[in-house]
Amino acid sequence: MMDYLPIFADLKRRPCLVVGGDDSAWRKTRMLLKAGADVRVIAPTLNADFTAALAQGQIQHVGEIFSPDDLDGIFLAIAATDRKSVNALVYQSANQRQVLVNVVDDTQRCSFIVPSIVDRSPIIIAISSSGQAPVLARLLREKLEALLPQHLGRMATIAGSFRQRLSQTVSSFSARRYFWEQAFNGRFGDLVAAGREQEAEQELEALTHQAPPQGQVALIGAGPGDAGLLTLRALQLMQQADVVLYDYLVSDEVMDLVRRDAELVCVGKKAGFHSVPQEETNRLIVHYAKQGKRVVRLKGGDPFVFGRGGEELEVLFDADIPFQVVPGITAAAGATAYAGIPLTHRDYAQTAMFVTGHLKPDGDTLDWSTLARGKQTLVIYMGLMKSSHIQQQLLEHGRGADTPIAIIERGTQKTQKVLKGQLSELAQLAQHAASPSLIVVGEVVNLSTKLDWFTKQEQSLQQQDAVVKLA
Repeated sequence: MMDYLPIFADLKRRPCLVVGGDDSAWRKTRMLLKAGADVRVIAPTLNADFTAALAQGQIQHVGEIFSPDDLDGIFLAIAATDRKSVNALVYQSANQRQVLVNVVDDTQRCSFIVPSIVDRSPIIIAISSSGQAPVLARLLREKLEALLPQHLGRMATIAGSFRQRLSQTVSSFSARRYFWEQAFNGRFGDLVAAGREQEAEQELEALTHQAPPQGQVALIGAGPGDAGLLTLRALQLMQQADVVLYDYLVSDEVMDLVRRDAELVCVGKKAGFHSVPQEETNRLIVHYAKQGKRVVRLKGGDPFVFGRGGEELEVLFDADIPFQVVPGITAAAGATAYAGIPLTHRDYAQTAMFVTGHLKPDGDTLDWSTLARGKQTLVIYMGLMKSSHIQQQLLEHGRGADTPIAIIERGTQKTQKVLKGQLSELAQLAQHAASPSLIVVGEVVNLSTKLDWFTKQEQSLQQQDAVVKLA
């Protein structure tokens, strides 16, 4: 949950009160003046900067001692005195009047806080640590200052003056968004950077005559849950998407990275819940793509590993819709790595096999004699509901009852849970697990006692959090 909602306030000609006249108060006042605020100051004495600003008519010195009535008609207030009692009175009085207030260096008495700012007006970037680590916020600002070119502001200004003309030429919102992405990633930015602004405007005009964007689809693997496992290409396409069709298996952390104004359509399948038929999912993908939209089909894990990705692409091929595929880390690789279970090991497993426990209604066609072989790791997707059948078949085809097994629930996520036991206990353990879960069978499971880095890391973080809260 966010501690603060980041907003950008229009302060032009709005009355703002600053209580204090020293250097700290001036730093806040200078920021308010830059935003065009009508600044009123209360302080018994003013430093040289305040005195100069007063002489130039930039501020009003309305008094020496603060009174709650000074907040009448004020939009926001800042208290920056060296007297805690005065700061507390400003805070209390502002709260009673529903006036936004900031007490400098006192986060507990702030209804708003002032972030570190990277100014490329009209492009403004604000960085905040919610008052917890202001020096870290400043260091981040310094890094962004070095990364972001100075001409960004001119690009935004020229683009702003061109918007009205573009709306008359390009009527579709999605087409206009595509236009600007092409412009900002193309010659337009280079021309502005070189100071050739007239040519930059001509480049925008030329782009308005290009053919409308063709619908296209990106089939993306979202990985097993940890958003940090997304590929860079996946993130780029998720940020460009007009429509995202996603599965239940895609974690909330990954969904938070999708373009904010993209249309989200859940087409997931989940045991025990209403599911969208595959045929309907196929129809929706084609439907949105034919509207000229950029469609992302977001699947948990990897789309080509038990994800029906191939079936969906065949439909797109038949409909003559261009597509691309971005692989994702499949659950067998991600969940086992986070549980400290290597899929292969020279001493225990020379092969690894991935199968699905979601068996077809017309019968079990798996080659259980092959799956039950020793010296291999067997990873079973979607096997919870068939765990009793899986256990029985593996035992009947020669796998030892004492073979180590693990059930990894919500692998790679902070809520990951790992249940371990022996093959003879599989069905019993499965009753204590929930989907999505992965079943791992093989001697490599025993290595998790040594290699389970993720659980130890999470426990350490929880202990640190507990110490901080007690402090």
